[in-house]
Amino acid sequence: MPEHRRGPVRSEAARLAILEATARLFEERGYDQLTMEGIAAEAHVGKQTIYRWWPSKSAIVADCLVEGLLLSEYLSPPDTGDLRTDLVTWMRGILGFLENGGASLVRSLVAAAIDQPAIGARLEETMGVNDLLRARLESAVAAGQFSASRPTQAFGQAFVGAIVLHALVATPAEPDAAERLVDAVLG
Repeated sequence: MPEHRRGPVRSEAARLAILEATARLFEERGYDQLTMEGIAAEAHVGKQTIYRWWPSKSAIVADCLVEGLLLSEYLSPPDTGDLRTDLVTWMRGILGFLENGGASLVRSLVAAAIDQPAIGARLEETMGVNDLLRARLESAVAAGQFSASRPTQAFGQAFVGAIVLHALVATPAEPDAAERLVDAVLG
């Protein structure tokens, strides 16, 4: 006999409406001004519907990121054929995002991942910067710009760690921070 789910059935239409409303409001107002009340009103659902499926604002935003509805332009480094230039461009964009309100988003995602490890695992699994960076590094290996023997996962973790650290300290990055970071990691 199949097991039946207890509690209310999750409506896919409501889930998508909530995620799309969250993405729209995030783009318009930023993370700090995003509220559960605003999301509910924009999605035409009750606040209780949101809380039934997501425990916090950061959990909804994490799902938006996973679904590719938010910030996709920041997740993947460009591939112009010049690895250093591409990584510097990528890091400049991320550091600029952090300085323009994105740091609070990153801090809340870190907090959500600490409170609910499944959020962190899901973010890493579905939109892991390491995978996106690894694809760029594979292209650099093929072009002879990066050694295939270098540990790409550690390379990606160094960038992610720097991003999180910049978000946590919430101080403006030095003008040449992206260049210095890329040079330190590239060696």
